[in-house]
Amino acid sequence: MKSAVETLNPTRVRLTVEVPFEELKDSLDAAYKKINQQVTVKGFRKGKIPARVIDQRFGRGAVLEEAVNDALPKFYTEAVNEAELNVLGQPEVDITELKDNETLNFTAEVDVRPTIEIPDYSGIEVEVDAVEVTDEDVDKAVEELRGRFASTSPVERAAEDGDVVTIDLEAKVEGEVLEDGVASGVSYTIGSGELLEGIDDAVKGLEAGGEATFTSELKGGSAAGKEAEVTVKVTQVAKRELPELDDDFAQLASEFDTLDELKADSRKRLESMKQYDQATQAQERVLEKLLELVEVPVPEKLLADEIQTRTHNLEHHQLGQMGLDLDKYLEIQGKSREEFDAETKEQAEKGIKTQFVLDELVNKEKLNVNQEELTEHLMRRAQSSGMSPDQFAQAVVEGGQVPMLVGEVARGKALAVVVEAATVKDTNGEIVDLDDDEDETAETVEASSDEAAAEEKTEA
Repeated sequence: MKSAVETLNPTRVRLTVEVPFEELKDSLDAAYKKINQQVTVKGFRKGKIPARVIDQRFGRGAVLEEAVNDALPKFYTEAVNEAELNVLGQPEVDITELKDNETLNFTAEVDVRPTIEIPDYSGIEVEVDAVEVTDEDVDKAVEELRGRFASTSPVERAAEDGDVVTIDLEAKVEGEVLEDGVASGVSYTIGSGELLEGIDDAVKGLEAGGEATFTSELKGGSAAGKEAEVTVKVTQVAKRELPELDDDFAQLASEFDTLDELKADSRKRLESMKQYDQATQAQERVLEKLLELVEVPVPEKLLADEIQTRTHNLEHHQLGQMGLDLDKYLEIQGKSREEFDAETKEQAEKGIKTQFVLDELVNKEKLNVNQEELTEHLMRRAQSSGMSPDQFAQAVVEGGQVPMLVGEVARGKALAVVVEAATVKDTNGEIVDLDDDEDETAETVEASSDEAAAEEKTEA
């Protein structure tokens, strides 16, 4: 077999392959054997029909077609390996010449990973938010905790801000009661903003047994995005009573003995959260700077497939669960289809570029993934998916997705290398040391669940 490679553009090549006919012998034998099992000829036992009889009765062309279909993947793979190509997706194969007992010639056009030059990234500088926890932040956190320990007691008066009302709801669109627009015994805290817009004004001033009607745009369900006439009936008004902020509350709500200790712990937790956010922000901004430094051509077909995958996932999974279609979603978002398509293309292109660049960094820095790192990543992915680690691991193995997870961890490590080399300052001009956060935040910012589909394609 002889093969040659022609570069069509930075992300696509054409393989030209010439196969001497004798190299088709095994595939021809397999073709005759397969046809033997599928046909019957009077006078011959099944599976014992001579090749010349098959040629006469069914045509040599049918045998050649079967043999070529069997042989092409093997010869294509040999040509790819010989040329040391890093191919993406499936090839477009064209048989240019097939002469019985002489030769088989074919071409195969296929996308390939582009050659990427990683520049010196040590000069990258980014700015992130400073980690600052104010007394107001601590007080707000303590108030939220206090709210979780609030008690309620029914009162015989009109509902006020902060009260907890028990209500029945009925929503009508164009005069018709919606099947999913009726609810009874709903508990709602006035002023929380957790239900429909306009409900606070409707229920304030009502006593138990009171009723009001208001108009509001539905946020979910079968009529999401439509204006509905909502009737709300108050069946109970309850006063919300917060516990006193003292040492007794600290002992009730935490493992601490005093309120001061509880506040100190709240401050520490808020600082940890802000440090995590700061590290994530540093990753995102360093990645943005890195992508600006590298020229990354993107294969057109891979980009088209990724756009299609993202749109499909949004339409049939996320929006489908909410009872929305894409048109209604865009109407709610106030976007045109052209704006949506442009944003989706931009996100898909960035995801693919991120993966290419970080994969090249993995090779350049010779980064490996050990079992402990893979296990930790699997545990995090399992938690985010709502599955147990055992269930998630089984699904990953059965779906052949272990290489995908290894790739995610490796890219996370590659990004951590760039972040470590970069200069990160906060808004106060102070140098930020991210070493303490690397174990938790060395996840690839872009190559996460959104890039899973692209990863599956590029692993082909």
